Amino acid sequence: MCEYCGCQSLASIDELTREHDEVVRLISHLRPAHQDGDVDRMARVAREIATVLGPHTQVEEHGLFPAMARDFPEQIAALKTEHRHVEAVLGEAAGDVTPSDPAWPGRLLAAMAMLRDHILKEQDGVFPAALANLSTEDWEAVEAERRRAGGALSRPTA
Repeated sequence: MCEYCGCQSLASIDELTREHDEVVRLISHLRPAHQDGDVDRMARVAREIATVLGPHTQVEEHGLFPAMARDFPEQIAALKTEHRHVEAVLGEAAGDVTPSDPAWPGRLLAAMAMLRDHILKEQDGVFPAALANLSTEDWEAVEAERRRAGGALSRPTA
């Protein structure tokens, strides 16, 4: 995705970006599953997405967003609302459950379309703004939150 501002040179942003890339890759599996009428496969992919987003969202909401909310409170509040919506739809497939509601596949596809737009907002707006506005202490808080949250993807070796 984005590589123009240099924010990916920071390990914190690089990891968040790699998680975004993985989520987008996983989202690409949903439409074929939907076209095949394979709701079980859609539910499995939803659980994979949720696995990546769990620690990712924790890092954003408890590490990155608090510092960003000082200057951009409305934008950060909107992003958090979008997180809740995505979590709710993905949560319907939690615990190896395939949702029985026939409207769920459509809700999932709509939520994932919103999530793709959400990712672009973060990568084209939040991450470059963070690079420009956050202090060393803010970045240390983001890294501390990453250590607490862990991650679904392993960090690349140097």
